[in-house]
Amino acid sequence: MMHIYSWNVNGIRAVLKKGFLNTIQSLNPDLLCIQETKAQDEEVTTALSSGLNYYIISNSATRKGYSGTAVFSRSKPKQILKGIGILEHDQEGRVITTEFESFFLVNVYVPNAGRGLVRLEYRKVWDKQFLDYLSALRNQKPVVVCGDFNVAHQPIDLARPKSNYNKTAGYTQEEIDGFSAFLSSGFIDAFRHLYPEKVEYTWWSYMFNARQKNIGWRIDYFLVDENLLLRVKDVFNCSSYEGSDHCPIGLVLDV
Repeated sequence: MMHIYSWNVNGIRAVLKKGFLNTIQSLNPDLLCIQETKAQDEEVTTALSSGLNYYIISNSATRKGYSGTAVFSRSKPKQILKGIGILEHDQEGRVITTEFESFFLVNVYVPNAGRGLVRLEYRKVWDKQFLDYLSALRNQKPVVVCGDFNVAHQPIDLARPKSNYNKTAGYTQEEIDGFSAFLSSGFIDAFRHLYPEKVEYTWWSYMFNARQKNIGWRIDYFLVDENLLLRVKDVFNCSSYEGSDHCPIGLVLDV
């Protein structure tokens, strides 16, 4: 069994001060995908150079202190790809693909539509071109995608759907449709597939004691290639782990 985790850490340096290494030791992942490192590649590897026995792959944004992704792997991947081959997107360090014997693992930090939805049009372009990238990968072998998708797909996936619909980044019809396109193309939302009625969230605002009140959103996902679905043994949210405004999410895959 392979245990894969994903976590938007909201800054690698910040989360290191909040018990990150202890959390990783507790979770004991075979693979860990993190988003929003907010650090350059050399800063990520330096920060994590002690205490972890993993291959560490980092993809930082051109703009310092912004975005960024990293992957921790116990085994050396067969291949590592950074970005999706489109400069406009790749300068933000949002995607790392690692290839293993029977599947590709894609770690993604999807762009936020932003306050006032100022990046919604860009987000629509991103969703389409990221899906094109995933479809090309799927022509080679099955794909697992994990990370912060910055969208709540259904009303069950956020605490206050009516007041946020078409007003707040992460719950506009355009973003919902973009996510639906991933599912229509052959990916399965693993958590919702196994737990169609479970109400759990993965992100809570730092304001208004939202986490204590559990006023949250489920915006972090494992999307599993339909050809791998029978190998999914469990998927879960680790809401008791703090250190970020997101919690880690986990997938158990029979490989």
